[in-house]
Amino acid sequence: MAPFEALYGRRCEHHSTGRTRRTCHIRPVLGNTSEKSKEHNLGEKSYSDKRRRPLIFEKDDHVYLRVSPMKGVHRFGVKEKLAPRYIGPFKITEQCGPVAYRLELPPHLAAVHDVFHVSQLKKCLRVPEKVIDTSQIQIQPDLTYQEQPIKILDQKQRATRRRAINFYKV
Repeated sequence: MAPFEALYGRRCEHHSTGRTRRTCHIRPVLGNTSEKSKEHNLGEKSYSDKRRRPLIFEKDDHVYLRVSPMKGVHRFGVKEKLAPRYIGPFKITEQCGPVAYRLELPPHLAAVHDVFHVSQLKKCLRVPEKVIDTSQIQIQPDLTYQEQPIKILDQKQRATRRRAINFYKV
């Protein structure tokens, strides 16, 4: 159906014919068009809802916070491409609304408001044996640290053309 026909309820006539015809069928045609538009929108919504997942967090859960990379701003001394997309994990202290959560932020982020939308959060799945205790690591001012092996499990030596390279499994 042409837009003119949907709007006026009749076909577009040329001026050369000299005839004009008015009809009272405008409302049913517009009603059919709006119904079809609503059906189409519901179909599109169902397709997009299949890819979405509801994000629901509980109190005392840990989440990562999304930080958007901005041009010219260097976070943690790294340029835009390699800058971290998420920081954290942070603990959820309370749910402020259906999609807003209050986080427990560290003191160096005191200037940031502590309530965030659910789209800015990502669930943190913690595995206790893979969490590093930060109290044991000595971090220098240039954000480097010295690794200390706990136990050497295996040692290999690979010979190249000019020298031998030692490999250690820690």
